[in-house]
Amino acid sequence: MATFDDVKAVVMEQLSIEADAVKMESKIVEDLGADSLDVVELVMALEEKFGVQISDSDAEKLIKIEDVVNYLENLKK
Repeated sequence: MATFDDVKAVVMEQLSIEADAVKMESKIVEDLGADSLDVVELVMALEEKFGVQISDSDAEKLIKIEDVVNYLENLKK
């Protein structure tokens, strides 16, 4: 769950939301209130935090926090 904790910290900082709002099943746009600019900035922050590149086509598929965590964990393999 270390990946989730790191993702959660980035999401909290980027979207200025409380920790209890960020759950694995939270949808980034619908539940957490991110707009398109927030999503772009979130992807950039995640790339910096995890030292990865996330393509635009992959970023479009990251709907829930769970999707982000799974995506980043798969990149580590």
